[in-house]
Amino acid sequence: MEKKKVVIGMSGGVDSSVAAYLLKEQGYDVIGVTMKTWSGEGQAGQQQTLKDAKCVADVLKIPHYVADFHDQFESEVIADFLEEYQKGRTPNPCVVCNRKIKWNALMQWGKKLGAEYVATGHYAKIVKLPNGRYAVKRAETAKKDQTYALCALTQEQLAHTMMPIGMYEKEEIREIAKKAGIPVADKPDSMEICFIPDDDYAGFIEQRTNMAAVPGNFVTADGKILGQHRGIIHYTVGQRKGLNLSMGKPVFVTKIRPETNEVMIGENDDVFAKGLICDRVNFMGMEELKEERILTAKIRYHHPGAACTVKMMEDGTMQCSFFEPQRAITPGQSVVLYEGDIVMGSGRILKSWK
Repeated sequence: MEKKKVVIGMSGGVDSSVAAYLLKEQGYDVIGVTMKTWSGEGQAGQQQTLKDAKCVADVLKIPHYVADFHDQFESEVIADFLEEYQKGRTPNPCVVCNRKIKWNALMQWGKKLGAEYVATGHYAKIVKLPNGRYAVKRAETAKKDQTYALCALTQEQLAHTMMPIGMYEKEEIREIAKKAGIPVADKPDSMEICFIPDDDYAGFIEQRTNMAAVPGNFVTADGKILGQHRGIIHYTVGQRKGLNLSMGKPVFVTKIRPETNEVMIGENDDVFAKGLICDRVNFMGMEELKEERILTAKIRYHHPGAACTVKMMEDGTMQCSFFEPQRAITPGQSVVLYEGDIVMGSGRILKSWK
């Protein structure tokens, strides 16, 4: 019987390398694909990624290809990132990339090479629910769970995806890599956004848009001017550090107003909100939302999640009303809705209310 082909996205890190190894051990015909997604900034890091992935593929004795998707990455991910920041939002490029670039690229290569499935080294599981829908389920290890970043995947993408490491702890993955002789067993995890390796978001935005950030006013909720800010791209809701305001007490960014180039400042209590409105709604575990439903919402990657009532609005946006006010609900971030460990849906946060 012919072995089933699987195209796996290889990032040169230990997780995707072990995922490829595990699939091969399970008898699949594994093909590695590494995506070239940007040019310019961080080129040295990307070259190292390609080199590491090729080295791992050689060790595992699997074919390896490089897929150049940097034009699509530029138009879909970086363009969205720049636009969101200029609108006073704090975007989530990994969520956009996973749906529009990474999975599309892998599935295109899968069709080209005759593979039925694609695979990645994400800490998550894919399940088929009793209602017939596919969804991502939290990994065994809560601290490494990556379901938040996978929240925008489509049913078609999920139906043809495998995630072999979702039942392992990170320490176990490194141990498997060492025993298998995988050369990146001790390679550190990457933390920053891949196309901004120095973490200077504002500098990247200024360079890419050829526009210097325009200073404006820090203001209170009632309009009192407190001082000058360096440009709205330097700030996010909930931020305390780097404000350079001498107020005699801790103060925080509570809102960003791009239309007037103002950054609103308040105290800690002012950063809490009771609910949010989101667009870019993606139904995953649930087919649609015809009536109100109580779910658990994560409003950022490291948020523990909080109970809320969810309902659709007439304009196609979704409203989440929390049982307890939540801190720093940030426009541009994803809200991901869970029932237990399963992602039911998600959206992009547009605004919050007190």
